[in-house]
Amino acid sequence: MNKYIFFLFFSLSIVTTQAQDSLNTAGELIIGLTEAPPFVMKEGSDFAGLSIESWKLVNRELNANYKYKQFETLDALLQAVEQGKVDLSINPITVTDKRMQKMDFSQPYFISYTGIARKSGSAVWRYLSNIFSWNFFSAILILVGVIFIFGMLVWIFERKKNKEEFGPGAKGILQGFWWSAVTMTTVGYGDKSPRTFGGRVVGFIWMFIAIIMISTLTAGIASSLTVQNIQDEIGTVQDLERFEIYTVKSSSAQELLDQYNIDSYKVLNANEGLEALLENDKNVLVYDKPILSYYIEEKELQEELTVLENSLKKDYYSYSFPKHSKLVNQIDPILIGTLKTMEWNSLISEYK
Repeated sequence: MNKYIFFLFFSLSIVTTQAQDSLNTAGELIIGLTEAPPFVMKEGSDFAGLSIESWKLVNRELNANYKYKQFETLDALLQAVEQGKVDLSINPITVTDKRMQKMDFSQPYFISYTGIARKSGSAVWRYLSNIFSWNFFSAILILVGVIFIFGMLVWIFERKKNKEEFGPGAKGILQGFWWSAVTMTTVGYGDKSPRTFGGRVVGFIWMFIAIIMISTLTAGIASSLTVQNIQDEIGTVQDLERFEIYTVKSSSAQELLDQYNIDSYKVLNANEGLEALLENDKNVLVYDKPILSYYIEEKELQEELTVLENSLKKDYYSYSFPKHSKLVNQIDPILIGTLKTMEWNSLISEYK
């Protein structure tokens, strides 16, 4: 008799477990979302986008009842998944080591990259803006001052014995300035030349000093342009330290910046970050490349903002689940199957 009772309880426990395992597919799933075009986009009271279409393909076979629950920010969505307030999220969430400690992930359904957006501008304009800086103008003022000093010295010696070329008063001083400038540039028009011994000594000294000054100024401008051009280039994560960095709070881009101890300003979404780019040429926004490209194109900011070709890292987008969710094993095989279909490939081409 005891054996039959034991067998009965054992059978009931198996049935109960199986019922709990299938509860998510039999009941109504709560799917967390936040806007992330072109993957998740709000269209009236409904949602559209590549992730939404991906879920529709999966649910053809899963056949689950579900409803969407929208969150205002990525940070709020991730907390909801971690705390089990939603059954899953189909948002394009990058799989990282830190996130895997707090939640589970499906097989990746999209390969992306962490990109960099910044204000557009031609190389010529950047060079001109670098040249016409305060350092450049201060160097020019010093040079003009030196030219004036040597022109004044020559005029002092020449004003009495060479009145034809270096006249008296302010006119003569300007003539000395003209001679000094012509001598410095080695143009040598010959319209004015010192005739006194003192004037020629000043001219001799000025010739050599002018050569050195012109060479130094030319080398300084060339060096400044080269250094500035190098500083404007972004090839690695470390290069970002020269800029004011913005990134979306709780994104994988923030994790990357934190990993390299790079300070950044946290914004709630990509829209807020793009607004910051428009305010300052030194601002850059680090975030998911396809999302950045979509926003810039949608807002018609191609002439003002650009996404750099260089990427910081490769990302894998997956569905996210609360830790130890049984839905992962149910959805994974179906999701893998949808990725091999022609319909999925067509959807990717449509949303690119």
